[in-house]
Amino acid sequence: NVARIDSFNAANNKPYKLGVNQFADLTNQEFTASRNGFKGRMCSNTAATFKYENATALPSTVDWRKKGAVTPIKDQGQCGRCWAFSAVAAMEGVTKLTTGKLISLSEQELVDCDTKGEDQGCEGGLMDDAFQFIEKNKGLTTESIYPYKGVDGTCNTNEEANHAAKINGFEDVPANSEDALQKAVANQPVSVAIDAGGFDFQFYSGGVFTGSCGTDLDHGVTAVGYGEDGGTKYWLVKNSWGSSWGEEGYIRMQRDVDAKEGLCGIAMQASYPTA
Repeated sequence: NVARIDSFNAANNKPYKLGVNQFADLTNQEFTASRNGFKGRMCSNTAATFKYENATALPSTVDWRKKGAVTPIKDQGQCGRCWAFSAVAAMEGVTKLTTGKLISLSEQELVDCDTKGEDQGCEGGLMDDAFQFIEKNKGLTTESIYPYKGVDGTCNTNEEANHAAKINGFEDVPANSEDALQKAVANQPVSVAIDAGGFDFQFYSGGVFTGSCGTDLDHGVTAVGYGEDGGTKYWLVKNSWGSSWGEEGYIRMQRDVDAKEGLCGIAMQASYPTA
Protein backbone atom coordinates (compact mmCIF):
# COMPACT_ATOMS: atom_id res chain seq x y z
CA ASN A 1 0.00 0.00 0.00
CA VAL A 2 2.74 2.47 0.97
CA ALA A 3 4.67 1.88 -2.25
CA ARG A 4 1.50 2.41 -4.26
CA ILE A 5 0.76 5.66 -2.41
CA ASP A 6 4.32 6.92 -3.01
CA SER A 7 4.22 6.16 -6.73
CA PHE A 8 0.81 7.86 -7.07
CA ASN A 9 2.09 11.05 -5.42
CA ALA A 10 5.34 10.97 -7.42
CA ALA A 11 3.36 10.97 -10.67
CA ASN A 12 1.83 14.25 -9.47
CA ASN A 13 -0.70 14.50 -12.31
CA LYS A 14 -3.84 14.67 -10.15
CA PRO A 15 -5.22 17.54 -8.06
CA TYR A 16 -5.29 15.37 -4.94
CA LYS A 17 -2.78 13.44 -2.86
CA LEU A 18 -2.80 10.09 -1.10
CA GLY A 19 -1.24 9.47 2.29
CA VAL A 20 -0.49 6.71 4.77
CA ASN A 21 -3.24 6.71 7.40
CA GLN A 22 -4.75 4.39 10.01
CA PHE A 23 -5.92 2.05 7.22
CA ALA A 24 -2.44 1.38 5.79
CA ASP A 25 -2.25 -2.19 7.07
CA LEU A 26 -5.64 -3.19 5.64
CA THR A 27 -6.10 -4.55 2.16
CA ASN A 28 -8.77 -2.71 0.22
CA GLN A 29 -11.12 -5.69 0.68
CA GLU A 30 -10.61 -5.75 4.46
CA PHE A 31 -11.08 -2.02 4.57
CA THR A 32 -14.40 -1.92 2.72
CA ALA A 33 -15.72 -4.91 4.68
CA SER A 34 -15.28 -3.20 8.04
CA ARG A 35 -15.76 0.46 7.25
CA ASN A 36 -18.51 0.99 4.77
CA GLY A 37 -22.06 -0.06 5.40
CA PHE A 38 -24.55 1.72 3.21
CA LYS A 39 -27.29 -0.58 1.95
CA GLY A 40 -28.23 0.96 -1.36
CA ARG A 41 -31.59 0.76 -3.03
CA MET A 42 -30.72 1.62 -6.57
CA CYS A 43 -34.27 2.42 -7.65
CA SER A 44 -35.59 4.45 -4.76
CA ASN A 45 -38.92 6.10 -5.48
CA THR A 46 -38.77 9.57 -6.96
CA ALA A 47 -39.19 12.44 -4.56
CA ALA A 48 -42.76 13.61 -4.14
CA THR A 49 -41.62 17.03 -3.00
CA PHE A 50 -38.33 18.88 -3.24
CA LYS A 51 -38.76 22.17 -1.45
CA TYR A 52 -35.64 23.73 -2.94
CA GLU A 53 -36.73 23.11 -6.55
CA ASN A 54 -37.12 26.82 -7.30
CA ALA A 55 -34.06 28.02 -5.39
CA THR A 56 -32.25 30.65 -7.47
CA ALA A 57 -29.20 32.90 -7.12
CA LEU A 58 -27.25 30.24 -5.25
CA PRO A 59 -24.04 31.40 -3.57
CA SER A 60 -20.87 30.37 -5.41
CA THR A 61 -19.42 28.85 -2.23
CA VAL A 62 -21.06 27.38 0.85
CA ASP A 63 -19.39 26.02 4.00
CA TRP A 64 -21.79 25.08 6.79
CA ARG A 65 -18.85 24.73 9.20
CA LYS A 66 -18.44 28.51 9.05
CA LYS A 67 -22.11 28.94 9.96
CA GLY A 68 -21.63 26.76 13.05
CA ALA A 69 -23.88 24.00 11.72
CA VAL A 70 -21.35 21.12 11.73
CA THR A 71 -20.13 19.23 14.81
CA PRO A 72 -16.50 18.04 15.08
CA ILE A 73 -15.44 14.99 13.04
CA LYS A 74 -16.49 11.66 14.55
CA ASP A 75 -15.10 8.16 14.03
CA GLN A 76 -17.38 5.20 13.37
CA GLY A 77 -14.58 2.71 14.13
CA GLN A 78 -14.71 -0.87 12.81
CA CYS A 79 -18.46 -0.77 12.44
CA GLY A 80 -20.46 -0.26 9.25
CA ARG A 81 -22.41 2.57 10.79
CA CYS A 82 -21.77 5.30 8.27
CA TRP A 83 -25.53 5.50 7.59
CA ALA A 84 -26.14 6.70 11.16
CA PHE A 85 -23.31 9.27 11.08
CA SER A 86 -24.54 10.62 7.74
CA ALA A 87 -28.14 11.00 8.95
CA VAL A 88 -27.14 12.45 12.32
CA ALA A 89 -24.81 15.05 10.74
CA ALA A 90 -27.63 16.22 8.47
CA MET A 91 -29.96 16.38 11.48
CA GLU A 92 -27.39 18.33 13.52
CA GLY A 93 -27.30 20.83 10.65
CA VAL A 94 -31.05 21.33 10.35
CA THR A 95 -31.36 21.55 14.16
CA LYS A 96 -28.85 24.42 14.20
CA LEU A 97 -30.72 26.17 11.37
CA THR A 98 -34.12 25.88 13.06
CA THR A 99 -33.19 26.35 16.74
CA GLY A 100 -29.87 28.21 16.61
CA LYS A 101 -28.25 25.46 18.71
CA LEU A 102 -25.49 23.10 17.55
CA ILE A 103 -25.94 19.86 19.49
CA SER A 104 -23.92 16.69 18.97
CA LEU A 105 -26.57 13.97 18.60
CA SER A 106 -26.37 10.24 19.25
CA GLU A 107 -25.48 7.78 16.48
CA GLN A 108 -25.44 4.95 19.03
CA GLU A 109 -29.15 5.45 19.69
CA LEU A 110 -29.79 4.83 16.00
CA VAL A 111 -27.59 1.76 15.82
CA ASP A 112 -29.10 0.24 18.99
CA CYS A 113 -32.74 1.23 18.56
CA ASP A 114 -33.37 1.49 14.80
CA THR A 115 -33.06 -2.19 13.95
CA LYS A 116 -36.29 -2.91 12.08
CA GLY A 117 -36.36 -2.70 8.30
CA GLU A 118 -33.13 -2.02 6.41
CA ASP A 119 -31.08 -0.53 9.24
CA GLN A 120 -29.08 -3.23 10.99
CA GLY A 121 -26.62 -1.48 13.29
CA CYS A 122 -23.03 -2.33 12.39
CA GLU A 123 -24.23 -4.41 9.45
CA GLY A 124 -25.26 -1.32 7.53
CA GLY A 125 -28.33 0.74 6.81
CA LEU A 126 -29.96 3.62 4.93
CA MET A 127 -30.16 7.30 5.80
CA ASP A 128 -33.83 7.65 4.80
CA ASP A 129 -34.75 4.79 7.14
CA ALA A 130 -32.82 6.57 9.89
CA PHE A 131 -34.79 9.77 9.28
CA GLN A 132 -38.03 7.77 9.37
CA PHE A 133 -37.03 6.22 12.68
CA ILE A 134 -36.08 9.60 14.22
CA GLU A 135 -39.38 11.11 13.09
CA LYS A 136 -41.43 8.21 14.50
CA ASN A 137 -39.32 8.18 17.67
CA LYS A 138 -40.11 11.91 18.06
CA GLY A 139 -36.46 12.86 18.27
CA LEU A 140 -32.91 11.84 19.11
CA THR A 141 -30.88 12.28 22.26
CA THR A 142 -27.39 13.77 22.62
CA GLU A 143 -24.02 12.13 22.07
CA SER A 144 -23.12 12.83 25.72
CA ILE A 145 -26.24 11.11 27.10
CA TYR A 146 -26.02 8.12 24.74
CA PRO A 147 -22.34 7.95 23.66
CA TYR A 148 -20.92 6.02 20.71
CA LYS A 149 -19.42 2.60 21.45
CA GLY A 150 -18.80 1.26 17.94
CA VAL A 151 -20.65 -2.00 18.58
CA ASP A 152 -24.29 -3.04 18.42
CA GLY A 153 -25.92 -2.70 21.83
CA THR A 154 -29.41 -3.10 23.17
CA CYS A 155 -31.63 -0.07 22.98
CA ASN A 156 -31.49 1.97 26.18
CA THR A 157 -35.10 3.14 26.29
CA ASN A 158 -34.51 5.46 29.26
CA GLU A 159 -31.87 7.43 27.39
CA GLU A 160 -33.84 7.14 24.19
CA ALA A 161 -36.80 9.04 25.68
CA ASN A 162 -34.57 12.01 26.40
CA HIS A 163 -35.02 13.96 23.15
CA ALA A 164 -32.60 16.79 22.45
CA ALA A 165 -33.78 17.50 18.89
CA LYS A 166 -36.48 16.37 16.50
CA ILE A 167 -37.36 16.42 12.81
CA ASN A 168 -40.75 16.31 11.11
CA GLY A 169 -39.76 14.36 8.02
CA PHE A 170 -37.27 14.17 5.17
CA GLU A 171 -37.09 14.73 1.44
CA ASP A 172 -35.07 13.04 -1.28
CA VAL A 173 -33.09 15.23 -3.66
CA PRO A 174 -34.10 14.46 -7.28
CA ALA A 175 -31.67 11.73 -8.35
CA ASN A 176 -28.78 12.18 -10.78
CA SER A 177 -28.74 15.97 -10.74
CA GLU A 178 -25.81 17.85 -9.26
CA ASP A 179 -27.81 21.04 -9.87
CA ALA A 180 -30.57 19.79 -7.58
CA LEU A 181 -27.99 18.70 -5.01
CA GLN A 182 -26.43 22.17 -5.09
CA LYS A 183 -29.82 23.76 -4.39
CA ALA A 184 -30.23 21.53 -1.35
CA VAL A 185 -26.68 21.96 0.01
CA ALA A 186 -26.98 25.75 -0.38
CA ASN A 187 -29.80 25.53 2.16
CA GLN A 188 -28.69 22.83 4.62
CA PRO A 189 -26.24 19.92 5.12
CA VAL A 190 -27.37 16.90 3.07
CA SER A 191 -26.90 13.14 3.51
CA VAL A 192 -25.32 11.58 0.41
CA ALA A 193 -24.35 8.05 -0.58
CA ILE A 194 -21.10 7.44 -2.45
CA ASP A 195 -18.84 4.70 -3.77
CA ALA A 196 -15.98 4.92 -1.26
CA GLY A 197 -14.57 1.47 -1.86
CA GLY A 198 -11.57 2.42 -3.99
CA PHE A 199 -7.88 2.51 -3.05
CA ASP A 200 -7.59 6.24 -3.76
CA PHE A 201 -10.53 7.02 -1.48
CA GLN A 202 -9.13 4.84 1.31
CA PHE A 203 -5.85 6.78 1.30
CA TYR A 204 -7.04 10.24 0.21
CA SER A 205 -5.09 12.87 2.15
CA GLY A 206 -5.93 16.22 0.55
CA GLY A 207 -6.80 18.28 -2.51
CA VAL A 208 -9.83 18.00 -4.77
CA PHE A 209 -10.56 14.31 -5.25
CA THR A 210 -11.18 13.51 -8.92
CA GLY A 211 -10.28 9.91 -8.37
CA SER A 212 -11.25 6.71 -9.94
CA CYS A 213 -14.47 5.42 -8.41
CA GLY A 214 -17.62 3.77 -9.64
CA THR A 215 -21.25 4.24 -8.63
CA ASP A 216 -21.57 1.17 -6.43
CA LEU A 217 -22.89 3.11 -3.45
CA ASP A 218 -21.40 1.65 -0.27
CA HIS A 219 -20.86 4.55 2.11
CA GLY A 220 -22.98 7.30 3.63
CA VAL A 221 -21.46 10.75 4.25
CA THR A 222 -22.69 14.34 4.53
CA ALA A 223 -22.32 17.17 2.01
CA VAL A 224 -21.69 20.29 4.13
CA GLY A 225 -20.80 22.76 1.38
CA TYR A 226 -19.31 23.35 -2.05
CA GLY A 227 -16.86 25.66 -3.77
CA GLU A 228 -14.10 25.92 -6.33
CA ASP A 229 -10.33 25.50 -6.06
CA GLY A 230 -8.01 26.43 -8.91
CA GLY A 231 -10.80 26.13 -11.45
CA THR A 232 -12.02 22.75 -10.16
CA LYS A 233 -15.46 22.82 -8.57
CA TYR A 234 -15.91 20.60 -5.54
CA TRP A 235 -18.33 19.29 -2.91
CA LEU A 236 -17.20 19.66 0.71
CA VAL A 237 -17.96 16.33 2.37
CA LYS A 238 -17.86 15.33 6.05
CA ASN A 239 -16.73 11.72 6.59
CA SER A 240 -16.89 9.61 9.77
CA TRP A 241 -13.43 8.02 9.74
CA GLY A 242 -11.83 10.31 12.34
CA SER A 243 -9.82 13.49 11.79
CA SER A 244 -6.58 11.78 10.71
CA TRP A 245 -8.18 10.75 7.39
CA GLY A 246 -8.32 13.21 4.49
CA GLU A 247 -8.37 16.95 5.17
CA GLU A 248 -8.85 16.69 8.94
CA GLY A 249 -11.70 14.26 8.39
CA TYR A 250 -13.18 15.96 5.31
CA ILE A 251 -12.83 15.35 1.59
CA ARG A 252 -13.37 17.74 -1.29
CA MET A 253 -14.87 15.81 -4.21
CA GLN A 254 -15.01 17.11 -7.77
CA ARG A 255 -18.38 18.71 -8.60
CA ASP A 256 -20.19 19.14 -11.93
CA VAL A 257 -18.63 16.12 -13.62
CA ASP A 258 -19.78 14.76 -16.99
CA ALA A 259 -21.62 11.80 -15.48
CA LYS A 260 -25.12 12.72 -14.32
CA GLU A 261 -24.66 10.52 -11.24
CA GLY A 262 -21.86 12.79 -10.00
CA LEU A 263 -18.38 11.68 -8.93
CA CYS A 264 -18.61 8.35 -7.05
CA GLY A 265 -22.40 8.57 -7.44
CA ILE A 266 -22.75 11.51 -5.04
CA ALA A 267 -25.92 12.77 -6.78
CA MET A 268 -27.69 9.39 -6.91
CA GLN A 269 -29.24 9.10 -3.49
CA ALA A 270 -29.16 12.33 -1.50
CA SER A 271 -31.68 13.28 1.17
CA TYR A 272 -32.14 15.73 4.02
CA PRO A 273 -34.30 15.97 7.14
CA THR A 274 -36.93 18.69 7.53
CA ALA A 275 -37.68 20.40 10.82
